[in-house]
Amino acid sequence: MSAEQFIQQKAAAAILAIYGTEVAETSLQVSVTRKEFEGDYTLVTFPLLKITRQAPDATGNAIGEWLVANVPEISAFNSVKGFLNLSFSPVYWNESLQAMVSEESFGQLPSTGKRIMVEFSSPNTNKPLHLGHIRNNLLGDSVSRILKACGNEVIKATLVNDRGVHICKSMYAWEKLFNGATPESTGKKGDHLVGDCYVAYAKMEKEHPEIIDEVHKMLVDWEAGDPHVRELWSMMNGWVFKGFDETYKALGISFDKVDYEHDTYLLGKELVQKGLDMGVFVKDPDGSVWCDLTADGLDRKLVLRGDGTSVYITQDLGTAERRFANYNLDSHVYVVGNEQDYHFQVLKLILGKLGYAWASQIYHLSYGMVELPEGKMKSREGTVVDADDLIQSMYEEAKKTSEESGKLADVSEAEREKLYHMIGLGALKYFIIKVDPKKTMLFNPKESIDFNGNTGPFIQYTHARICSILRKATVSFGAADVLGVEPSAKEVRLVKLLGLYPAKVAEAGAALSPAVIANYAYDLAKEFNQYYHDTPIL
Repeated sequence: MSAEQFIQQKAAAAILAIYGTEVAETSLQVSVTRKEFEGDYTLVTFPLLKITRQAPDATGNAIGEWLVANVPEISAFNSVKGFLNLSFSPVYWNESLQAMVSEESFGQLPSTGKRIMVEFSSPNTNKPLHLGHIRNNLLGDSVSRILKACGNEVIKATLVNDRGVHICKSMYAWEKLFNGATPESTGKKGDHLVGDCYVAYAKMEKEHPEIIDEVHKMLVDWEAGDPHVRELWSMMNGWVFKGFDETYKALGISFDKVDYEHDTYLLGKELVQKGLDMGVFVKDPDGSVWCDLTADGLDRKLVLRGDGTSVYITQDLGTAERRFANYNLDSHVYVVGNEQDYHFQVLKLILGKLGYAWASQIYHLSYGMVELPEGKMKSREGTVVDADDLIQSMYEEAKKTSEESGKLADVSEAEREKLYHMIGLGALKYFIIKVDPKKTMLFNPKESIDFNGNTGPFIQYTHARICSILRKATVSFGAADVLGVEPSAKEVRLVKLLGLYPAKVAEAGAALSPAVIANYAYDLAKEFNQYYHDTPIL
């Protein structure tokens, strides 16, 4: 039971005892007391005045006096203009800490019985994963973990964009310029080799714009099942998939369900016919099919070309329908950059018009772009920051900073190597997820490694410090050992902050924002370090 729930329960009992009226515990408004007032938690008494028929201060004083007299865990109160500030006794903080220590699943919320799919990553197979993909992957993976901690069954999914004109561009360049090069012959990861092909094509097209017609023919041949084109496509995609897997492994990313665009791009055509039958869609004289969204403040949206071929929204309509049907989903979260805000607004509107009630349970976790101090990334120009290169540079930065600080001087060389990777990856992950997803962010590798700032290494070092204290302790403590100890003000602050964890998990889940957990972890680490600095422990 959280502190807020405890106060709600006891305050409801007080109101019943004093005024003879039952109130729903959850209707009582409780929050952490503001810093300028004395107390731990505050009960808002304004909504109770219609029950008490007293002035705000009189109501607060009456409830406060009853709580102090009847609840040992509450030691003092003060009432200020409709706000009852309550102070907990050492008994409460000790019992609270005991409960947290005893609960193995502390922070895990009760099961909701809901199944949620989170789709993220969804890369194109014409280039390696880059810094933008890293933000997508880390947000998607973190949100999946948070939603699971919120009591949901979570399915982590990705849709690999493995077909289309952009894929054929790399294939065309490989045939024309790369002389049968393979990952083995070049010593390159397959996704990097294919990315080189994509960059080379862009340069070719600048000099010879007419080659785009040959690329389009290659795509037509692919759709017709041409054996040569299909074999080339399969070979180059295989290189990329292997490269992706290595990068995902380095980042600690995995998926429960992997879909491929070549299996899904035809989905949705049946829904187009359904929309025509329902009058939701209209067919223009050229045979193209549209959905008129002007009444919704948008414009007309193409859902099928005049030649009968699908567009992206067609596939997404079909994929969403299939996923909700096949997996019995309660909701679906798409982790996609904010340049697709309009697309997902349209997707939800059209699915709703087609009669799918679950359309309201589609959520777009929209996030801003990632930039480096050097500026934006452009993959066609070959200036993109590859994820693999960034992960390696983070390892090197972690090694350099650790050596300069001397923090790992007493660790074996093998252990140091392991820690350099852990620190570098922790720095990268934390620096990205601590930022509100909606914000565009500037990633500074050097700043992210700082052992003293709002960084992953600072939190990792704090954890290592705590583990060291526990190892060096000559006695072991159980949960019951804290009951007879009167905590200091600094210890109360720590216990109070620890107790906020379940609420922070719920807040992060509701907002689909890992930044809530990241910054809470930093606040907790900062509070502990201050306590460690001020208080002799061993």
